[in-house]
Amino acid sequence: MSHFNEHTLEMAIMELFEQQGYSYVNGEMIHKEQIEVLLRDDLRMYLIDRYAQEGITPLEAERVIAKLTADNGASLYEQNTQTYRLMTEGFAIKREDASLPDLFVEVIDFKDVDRNIFKIVNQLEIKGLERRIPDGIVYVNGLPVVVLEFKNAVKEDTTIMNAYTQLTVRYRRDIPELFRYNAFVVISDGVNNKYGTLFTPYEFFYAWRKVERTDKANDGIDSLHTMMAGLFRRDRLLSVMKDFVFFPDTSKSERKIVCRYPQFFATHRLYENILEHSHINLHGDGKGGTYFGATGCGKSLTMLFLTRML
Repeated sequence: MSHFNEHTLEMAIMELFEQQGYSYVNGEMIHKEQIEVLLRDDLRMYLIDRYAQEGITPLEAERVIAKLTADNGASLYEQNTQTYRLMTEGFAIKREDASLPDLFVEVIDFKDVDRNIFKIVNQLEIKGLERRIPDGIVYVNGLPVVVLEFKNAVKEDTTIMNAYTQLTVRYRRDIPELFRYNAFVVISDGVNNKYGTLFTPYEFFYAWRKVERTDKANDGIDSLHTMMAGLFRRDRLLSVMKDFVFFPDTSKSERKIVCRYPQFFATHRLYENILEHSHINLHGDGKGGTYFGATGCGKSLTMLFLTRML
């Protein structure tokens, strides 16, 4: 019975992703080496399509993949920091035809959502130190950007804390390569649904309680709906990935921060307001507006996210 519930939750979540415009694929249908965490065909397809006008060659597409997968012997945290930067800021590769200038490549198109390939995959076997099968992986252009782990709310002895441990201890130890490209992770039992980074302490995992800024915050089973429609709407996921994931420049410890939903909405509201009042807009009056936030709500981070967007 308990197995049935976890499976039911998993399939319900796959369906919610489909409603957001992701293609659902069962991992057993994906042909790849078990140690491989990328869906290379998706990445190649995206690159060939996106850079068709620049005449990107198959070899150049492989150069992009080589740059993303290069083993530099760094710790997982450092690898995640470096690879994440490549994914969100883009990078240049040498052309096959040496007379051409370097090609600047973005492996995710943050401006045109529809040019990206969004997939939700379950039951995908990955072999590292041990063989593991994550409950859900979100792929954008073949890059595994979110990993989800579900636990059963009906079983008395399991909580989302178990899902947290599964991700941050077991998976991290056994299939670290999967997390090199990771933006954040999700732990869910259907009623409690929270997200954070692989390096976020459990107590800082947070629910995404609103779909739109003006909505009333939701809890419980509704928080699954608000997370799916509020955080995983495709343009939202890209926005969070691009401007709302933060690695402090000088961090003695493994610190990585992903915004909470009030910061996300406040930043977007401020950004729109500034644009509306700026002199780029012919009728702009130059007023930026005032932002009031309670102590401890993360104002400095909200300012940092805003600076990035601007």
